Amino acid sequence: MKVDPEAGLALATLACRAGVEHGSEFENSPPIYATSSFCFDSAAQAAARFAGIEPGNVYSRFTNPTVRAFEERLAALEGGESCIGTSSGMSAILTTVLALLASGDHVVCSRSVFGTIVSLFTLFEKFGIHTTFVDPTSVAAWAAAIRPQTKMMFLETPSNPLTEISDIPALATLARDRGAWLVVDNCFCTPVLQRPLALGAQIIIHSATKFLDGQGRCVGGAVVGPADLVQQKLLPFLRTAGPTMSPFNAWVFLKGLETLSLRMQAHSASALQLAIFLEQHSGVRRVFYPGLVSHPQHALAARQQSGFGGIVSFEVNGGQPAAWRVIDMLRLFSITANLGDSRSIVTHPATTTHGRLSAEQRADMGISDELIRLSVGLEDATDLIADLGRALDT
Repeated sequence: MKVDPEAGLALATLACRAGVEHGSEFENSPPIYATSSFCFDSAAQAAARFAGIEPGNVYSRFTNPTVRAFEERLAALEGGESCIGTSSGMSAILTTVLALLASGDHVVCSRSVFGTIVSLFTLFEKFGIHTTFVDPTSVAAWAAAIRPQTKMMFLETPSNPLTEISDIPALATLARDRGAWLVVDNCFCTPVLQRPLALGAQIIIHSATKFLDGQGRCVGGAVVGPADLVQQKLLPFLRTAGPTMSPFNAWVFLKGLETLSLRMQAHSASALQLAIFLEQHSGVRRVFYPGLVSHPQHALAARQQSGFGGIVSFEVNGGQPAAWRVIDMLRLFSITANLGDSRSIVTHPATTTHGRLSAEQRADMGISDELIRLSVGLEDATDLIADLGRALDT
């Protein structure tokens, strides 16, 4: 039987049970519906399904039972009414913007976002959708940037890679007063540590590739929001344009969600230990982690999050050469640009995730050449600290 997400169950229970219904074989683990199309009882039923008059599966570009199970489970975890799965986190943003906005509309976006998001919003300019980038931590800056044409406010909190925290309730009030959508990328926290809809946001974006998967296996994205918006605006775009999540990837993400609560707690606990160690090391200039009292938005993070996440960034002394030497000396961190994996990851943002931005853009975002980003995995924190210490000391 399918679990009712409104039944008052805890998040960890919903992560294991929501969105799944036993099939004819009464399987305990949800199956993968690896099919491109679905059969109909009659021509009349096919016509009714294609017209949307009768509910049911039509074509896996926009209806698939495995993808639907993932969508229902994630919506339940976020406390949202509806969800669509997409082929990547970037396609989730693309779908949201192109489905909701038109030429002449304006977006206010945090300047502290994943580098490709900056590139994507810059690309929208050619379609007449304009963007102003602002300090994510200044509500006044957001308010000053809003125009009569502003239809959307977009942010990551914590931000990538400096873990800056935006005041979601304050920005939600601002967006509501100005008639704009507040879109929050909840990739770093996941619904385990932060629920933006409960704080006033209207739309949540996920890169399922990251913590939702948890083991770096598949690429996917998702959008969670009100049912009328998702079904009447986003789903028609998905159906037509086809940025579709594959059934196999949806199954991987669905299984990943079952351990999400345990993993996010473990990531957070180890990340805090690493951040404390780094803050005390003489070779480190500055540490960016919202769990530290020294973090400028530590109090805000403590109010709107139930944990501080698994991402730690820090600056070393000696510029890019020193940063690269530290990265190359690490043995228990994979050098890659992903995050949210069970294996710890080290990244040099200025030359990878934000490398396509200009030096001026990176400087405006606070991304220096000596900045290193860590995605803290599930290894023993003591071993990770010893690895970092050896690299920094060397």
